[in-house]
Amino acid sequence: PPLQHQDVVWSADFSADSQHVVTASSDKTARVWDAKTGQPITPPLQHDDTVESAQFSPDGQRVVTASYDKTARIWDAKTGQPVSPPLKHEAPVRSAQFSRDGQRMVTASRTARVWGVQTSQLITPRLALENGVVCAKFSSDGKRVETGSDNNTARVWDAKTGQSVSPPLKHEAAVRSVAFSPNGLRLVTATMDRTACVWDAETGQPITPPLMHEDIVFIVTSAQFSPDGQRLVTACASPHPGINCYARVWDAETGQPMTPPLKHEDAIISAQFSSDGECIVTASNDKTAQVW
Repeated sequence: PPLQHQDVVWSADFSADSQHVVTASSDKTARVWDAKTGQPITPPLQHDDTVESAQFSPDGQRVVTASYDKTARIWDAKTGQPVSPPLKHEAPVRSAQFSRDGQRMVTASRTARVWGVQTSQLITPRLALENGVVCAKFSSDGKRVETGSDNNTARVWDAKTGQSVSPPLKHEAAVRSVAFSPNGLRLVTATMDRTACVWDAETGQPITPPLMHEDIVFIVTSAQFSPDGQRLVTACASPHPGINCYARVWDAETGQPMTPPLKHEDAIISAQFSSDGECIVTASNDKTAQVW
């Protein structure tokens, strides 16, 4: 069944064992759900403004949320209770993610910042760009961070020193989503120019032709690799609800589509694979998340 919120659902993420899903919504909450039954298993994780991102820790015991109330917060995934003080920022927090070892987090809020989970303190200099950072993700080994920005670029940074380690990955429009492949050798970006692009993580050169979406699509909102790195799933939105609002699976080597569109009634804002690669969870403006 659809995972229902009272407002737009911005993100949906599987736990590592694929048994649970966490969603983030404009109704100022994140929710943890049973992936099979669609039933909530915690009280709402309450913020004071839109929650744009919610992600599980690698062990599934915690959830980190990012909110327009200018905080990121860590919660107990079983009880729904906060387990740390709020991580305060000067601007809305657009995304937050744990490192694979669960010891660090990276947040995106104009700049990207890396925090110690146990201390809730910054542990690197800010990763600064000319315009607002809207997304930030660790590589699987935790040594690098990729950011996407409103200045039409993605960049890769050293997660310890905060120094840039790649040339800018330039796009024709703002970058809305970034991700490393599981082996860390490739990157995928999703942009407002209706494309997703796969890049060599070391050279910054494109590997496949752009994954083109229909002209009526306004924006590619999300792009993620499958756990084996062989596929990609993208999510997109159009200015017309119900028309070309879909997610799609692609061959990560050739850039060719592999599935029919996975459709919602309104824009899809994120799409993620389960840890076994067998399922996809999507989050939509239609106030639902769906498991496929």
